[in-house]
Formats: sequence, C-alpha cells, structure tokens
Amino acid sequence: MRAFFVAASLIVIAAAMPARAAGSKADVDAALKAAQDAENAAGALKNRWIPTEQALAAAKKAASAGDFDTAVKEANRAEALARASIVQAKEQETAWKALVIH
Repeated sequence: MRAFFVAASLIVIAAAMPARAAGSKADVDAALKAAQDAENAAGALKNRWIPTEQALAAAKKAASAGDFDTAVKEANRAEALARASIVQAKEQETAWKALVIH
C-alpha cells in the first residue's frame, strides 16, 4: 500500500512540473530516449505499467505527426510513470517481508 502512495506522489509531482517547451525534433528524441530508457529499466525489474506504454505510444504518434509539444509532454509523462514503477518494484522487493508471519 505504501508503494502505491509513493508512486502516486511521484506522478502528481511530475504532472505539476512544467514541461519544457519542445523546440525541435532533437528535444522530442531526447525526451523519448529518456522515457524509453526508464521503461526498459522498469521492464528489467518486471514491473511495466500499461499507462506507461500508452503514454509512450501517444508520444511516438505525436512525434510522427510533427506535434512536438504533445510528444514531449507524453514522453515526460511516460518517463515519470516508468520511474514510479521502478520505485514501486524496488520497495516491493523487501516490503513482502513485513507480511510474513514469524
């Protein structure tokens, strides 16, 4: 349960942060790379979230359409979600021990 609150807090914080203005395809590429790297790290921990995948897909679609502002926004959202799933996975590695009856 605590992991949920940590993850939710990270998402709220990330959503409140202003997205940097997308000025070029290079900005989009950098944001997509950061999001994909974070998602790959979450995958290595076997904790990928569907909303992260959806945000990545939306970012790629917007980038293809030339909507760089939306692409960066969605890529940043995907990165925040992936990082929250990493936090959750790492916390759950040890949290289960508190539930074991001794």
